[in-house]
Amino acid sequence: MSFYTVAVSFVPRLVVAWAINLAALWVANALWDGVHIDGWNAYLIGSAVLGIANAVLKPLVTIITLPLILVTLGLFYLIINIAMVALAEWIAPNFSIDGFWAYVGTVVVVWAVNWIGGQVVGDVERRGRPRLL
Repeated sequence: MSFYTVAVSFVPRLVVAWAINLAALWVANALWDGVHIDGWNAYLIGSAVLGIANAVLKPLVTIITLPLILVTLGLFYLIINIAMVALAEWIAPNFSIDGFWAYVGTVVVVWAVNWIGGQVVGDVERRGRPRLL
């Protein structure tokens, strides 16, 4: 169990995760021509749906499809990630992704931004941890 999960309550962690997902969608929109997100409502709802889908649905789908993930050497995990982004696109207003490669690019951007955000949060966690004598 990390310091971050103990010292920081649920709501601030949720807000940080939401902000990281929002930043990821903003970067994907800026990088890929096939991604169209218009307005703050689309960003806020899309990032919330993406966060909830990744926290609740993705682990369940991963466990259910684990044999398929293993047989395809992890390639099917990419399809699961695309499905999570597609769910966010479907629910959020003014949010569309056109084409398979735009989905793949969006998944890569969401992964990269979440990884960078995790590193930043981890750095804050390490600096905030009191030292034992």
